[in-house]
Amino acid sequence: MMKPAELVETLSLPTTDPRIRAEVAGSIGLLVVDNPTRRNAVSLDMWKAIPGAVAALVAHPNVRAILLRGAGDLAFVSGADISEFATVRRDAASARAYETSNAEAFAALRHAPKPTIAMIRGFCLGGGMGLAVACDLRIASDEAIFGIPAARLGVGYPPDCIGDVVAAVGPQRAKELFFTARRMSAAEALSIGLLTAVHPVEALENEAIDLATTIAANAPLTIRAAKAAIDAVVDGAVAQRRDTLVAMTDACFASADFAEGRTAFLEKRDAKFHGR
Repeated sequence: MMKPAELVETLSLPTTDPRIRAEVAGSIGLLVVDNPTRRNAVSLDMWKAIPGAVAALVAHPNVRAILLRGAGDLAFVSGADISEFATVRRDAASARAYETSNAEAFAALRHAPKPTIAMIRGFCLGGGMGLAVACDLRIASDEAIFGIPAARLGVGYPPDCIGDVVAAVGPQRAKELFFTARRMSAAEALSIGLLTAVHPVEALENEAIDLATTIAANAPLTIRAAKAAIDAVVDGAVAQRRDTLVAMTDACFASADFAEGRTAFLEKRDAKFHGR
């Protein structure tokens, strides 16, 4: 399996902070948190850059799946940059503004119409957990470490982020993680449903690219409709969104991709989908 740069020439998209990188390698969008000297801790400016970076990848016509990762070998994201809390979270008003930027970053991933995958190596703590659970799928290396240390810092979490944790592991386990602020291993994270797979650290990148490539090769309209329907079920909003969900399903059956899928099946070849 090839690394992203070997799949095709990697195209860099502009972002508002150089520590949040958006790149396109073939059909894979790469969202990279690049602050390795601080174990990829996320500053306020970095939080603010994430929604625009996600939007750029969603808008790119070649991107079929988005892979979120941290730069370097030590961390996915070790959390928010606590060194700036005395300024950006100095009181309730500034904390609310900060939490708005947090929530907007998580929402950008949560509501992206294209599938999102978190590739987790090393530390995945606090805000890193928030980013990971906002993604559709999560895979990790066997040495990854997870935790939500909010109760040790006295900070609050955005309700939607807590909702993502609950959706990933259930309410009782979510409470235990928040209440104890303890860390857990990749093996335990897999056992409680936080992860879909754990791989040896040396195999993680190839496995992540393989997963993203597999998803990217499938019918985009079908994946978009499935994601919207699953999210509606989780949100308890099927009735409110039914018309939209039915329209998305109908669009699949009316698409050229549906005709291509049928033809490819009969001809015993791989389908070539175009998202229309």
